[in-house]
Amino acid sequence: MAAMTASVNPDLQNERNKATFDPIQLTYLLHNGPQQTRRKRYIQSLALNDRVKQNFRTWTELSREERYEESMKKCIYCADRVKELGFKDPVDIYIYNQMFTGHENSPFGLHNSMFTDVLTQQGTEEQKAKWLPLAKNYQILGTYAQTEMGHGTFVRGLETTATYDPKTQEFVLNSPTLTSIKYWPGALGKTSNHCIVIAQLYTQGHCHGLQPFIVPLRNLDNYQPLPGVEVGDIGLKFGYDAVDNGYLRLSNIRIPRENMLMRYSKVTEDGVFIKPKNDKLLYGGMVMIRSFITGDCGRGLSQACTIAIRYSSVRHQTEVTPGKGEEKILDYQTQQYKLFPALSTALAYLFAGNAIREMYLRVMADINKGALGELPQLHALSSGLKACSSYAASEMIETCRMACGGHGYSQASGFPKIYVNVTPACTYEGENTVLLLQTARYLMKCLNSSAQGEELPTLMSYLNKSTGGKTSTITDRLSLRSLVEAFEHRAARLIRECGSRIQTLTSRGMKPDVALNSTSVQLVKAATAHVECCVVKIFVNEVERKDVNPQLKPVLQAMCQLYTVYLLLQNSGEFMQDGFVTGQQVEVLNSKLLDLLSEIRPNAVAIVDGFDIPDAMLASALGRFDGQVYEALYQYARNSKLNKTEVSDAYYKHLKPFLDRQRQISTPSVVTSRL
Repeated sequence: MAAMTASVNPDLQNERNKATFDPIQLTYLLHNGPQQTRRKRYIQSLALNDRVKQNFRTWTELSREERYEESMKKCIYCADRVKELGFKDPVDIYIYNQMFTGHENSPFGLHNSMFTDVLTQQGTEEQKAKWLPLAKNYQILGTYAQTEMGHGTFVRGLETTATYDPKTQEFVLNSPTLTSIKYWPGALGKTSNHCIVIAQLYTQGHCHGLQPFIVPLRNLDNYQPLPGVEVGDIGLKFGYDAVDNGYLRLSNIRIPRENMLMRYSKVTEDGVFIKPKNDKLLYGGMVMIRSFITGDCGRGLSQACTIAIRYSSVRHQTEVTPGKGEEKILDYQTQQYKLFPALSTALAYLFAGNAIREMYLRVMADINKGALGELPQLHALSSGLKACSSYAASEMIETCRMACGGHGYSQASGFPKIYVNVTPACTYEGENTVLLLQTARYLMKCLNSSAQGEELPTLMSYLNKSTGGKTSTITDRLSLRSLVEAFEHRAARLIRECGSRIQTLTSRGMKPDVALNSTSVQLVKAATAHVECCVVKIFVNEVERKDVNPQLKPVLQAMCQLYTVYLLLQNSGEFMQDGFVTGQQVEVLNSKLLDLLSEIRPNAVAIVDGFDIPDAMLASALGRFDGQVYEALYQYARNSKLNKTEVSDAYYKHLKPFLDRQRQISTPSVVTSRL
């Protein structure tokens, strides 16, 4: 559909010409219409065309310390520039920063997210009036410290203490053990001068559980740690080199009573503790981050798919028919089987990310009005989506890399930075297995409610449907509703089996918590099935939207079918176990999956174009919009630091002396023959 240009690789241009839809229609769908798309592109262009951006050094050629310093310079420039441009909308600021910094995580990241958001959510009006202006104007820099060396996902096990002293009306914070040292918080090591510390509250001789406290860390004049504060960087990690993840050890640090965030829980001047209406209100910050991680994982996977599919469209390898020339590797069915399920999964989690973000904003608005009814459902779904999206993205980004052969292993491919940014999501903000078990506990509560005839939340209504004696209505037409029904049946059956096992174990005298642990493998499977069922429904809803462009609709439907069929076949035993899906239907689905690969093939490049990811963000020689892969790889190689001189310093320092020694100990005849 796009006009041929001299600078675009003809193979890639031909792919675009074959497309049956205009990629901009997918862009509009993903970014809430033409107006928001234009706004996104405008903000990206401001960052992309900023002359100062060209002055920053190339990330791959810097040491870890230099990467931190360079990233600090970038985020300070971005903070100043955002203020100059007058951006107020968090989405606008996110787009600008993401475009300017690419995959280089910002030392200000947690300040602009968790620190300010927790202040907003957990602070009283007086506290917000005091702290938010300081934070938003960067007069203080903060982070969020929850994880400790000895405890991460098991939040109740945190050991840091905050003991109230009514005589001075202060809290005294301590890290009483080695394992209580705060460990891993981003920007804690060298950047932040304040921190929201999650600690066990003690007052009037009793522990009242975890509460958030604002703790100063550094002298604002010379940035030295305050007395009683030991803080530093934790060293090299798998990735995130630009961020100073840190450790924090507190020794008798006194803070005013007003530094405990008291929107929900309170401690009076004389030390009386006032409980919140719902304990989960204290974990709003984590729910927010988990809600947004799903979309981030979808975006990371969409970038990997863009690189792999564009590269596979210009890379030729091996003759299928002798004498007919080498084929594009995207024409090989095995390559399609690697990449197209990843492509459909990227779309699925982009849609799911939008849905869970909207749900989060709606539920938080309800909470502000005093309505807490949807909070448990939000907590359970955001936990499960975070786990499933990060698992899928991490695995499939690596699949995309391997599908690009040797060139995929080069930093020039762009894959390394994408992978090391996405894969930590499997661990941070809650280890995935534990999060799935949290989702599963919610499912068990819903199962009990269903058994008692209570009304279930909309997302759980499928539990009221009977699963006994039914068979799937799936045919080769792949009705989306029949696929949804299959995923509902699988989830409901697995949830009921977990409930039945727990009931059996407890009836034999096993304690409920032990019974849960003895059912944990099945619970994780049930939670995964529930989350995947929700994602399928979200995807189907997007396909069935009335405002979807008519040319785009069949493409979306094929992608939705591929996502559901691929998932079903990957877990076919769970669908077949009670005879709901038959062996014959699985044979049909295997055949239809291959048909879907062929159906999607002409539109693969158009779909990744629809993601609307600028080249500067991809930072990939393989995924360039113009497809000039080999020129980019050649230039990348020539620009290697080792090529600045024809003979490296290592030759004179080490290799030449070694070779000279070898020649001296060799026989004259051998040396002569070698020369």
